[in-house]
Amino acid sequence: MFFGTYTPRLDDKGRLFLPAKFRDELAEGLVVTRGQERCLYVWSMEEFGKLTERLREVPVTNKAARDYVRMFFAGASDETPDKQGRVTIPPMLREYASLSKDCIVIGAMNRIEIWDAASWQSYSDEQEQAFADLSEDVFPGL
Repeated sequence: MFFGTYTPRLDDKGRLFLPAKFRDELAEGLVVTRGQERCLYVWSMEEFGKLTERLREVPVTNKAARDYVRMFFAGASDETPDKQGRVTIPPMLREYASLSKDCIVIGAMNRIEIWDAASWQSYSDEQEQAFADLSEDVFPGL
């Protein structure tokens, strides 16, 4: 399980240090994909395999599913962190998420999300009240 917020910097070669807490689970490889809200999703190979199996169950006759699968897999890149825990973010994905030097990496349960720092701040500010308002709907009695 991934959780927490971290602030690594993207270097000139498009590499990002993974938070130390996440490295063991991702050491054997990971998949970086487009995410919603213009962030990137980082999946362990195991979690990406589970997701792929679920997507295979969706009928190819479902246009929305075809569209989603195309965008999701066309932007996917399998990567292996180097010995220092850095992972290369391909140029297409850096552009998609508008990544600059300052990034935010968050744990989001079964995946990691990589955000441009300014985009994360804007998203977080917008969602703060909604988060408070939805808690009863999402987790009754919490």
